[in-house]
Amino acid sequence: MRVFWADGYDAASIDRLCRATGMPRASLYQDFGGKEGLFLAAIAHYVETRIGPVADALEPSGSLDADLSTYFARVVALATDDSQTPGCLISCVLAEVAGANDTFRLELDRRFTALEDRIAQRLDHEVASGAVTDTRALAGMLAAVSRGIMLRARSGAQAQDLDKIARVAVRASAREIV
Repeated sequence: MRVFWADGYDAASIDRLCRATGMPRASLYQDFGGKEGLFLAAIAHYVETRIGPVADALEPSGSLDADLSTYFARVVALATDDSQTPGCLISCVLAEVAGANDTFRLELDRRFTALEDRIAQRLDHEVASGAVTDTRALAGMLAAVSRGIMLRARSGAQAQDLDKIARVAVRASAREIV
């Protein structure tokens, strides 16, 4: 996962992946079918171990502003905590290779939709009181800001600057709440 995340899909050679996993080439092909299968397995592991804890902040535990602030703090931390793996494996690496590969494009859409669904679920919690006007659109905007933060981190933006973007997103979402 870290090799793909740090180097990108194309630059992650089979030899480097074999060294990083400790797997002989034949075992890698037998277990994953090749580099593409290993990459998809790395994406699944990343979602479980990295995105899961970030998205868990979207469980209703406080006010919407507090939950979104916690979520974005975790987004910024994931994007910037490790200088060897800035940004996001999905938003940066998978998105980069998705245009040339139908399997990756479908996986990217699935992962983007899953995040938007998770955000919409949190926003739907507010709907019970009629507080949010269009949860799908607002969820799409918040997910897009999350992806933008990841891309900016990949390009070298610092956490304190990304925190400012996150705070603006939380404030902007508050304007969408009736």
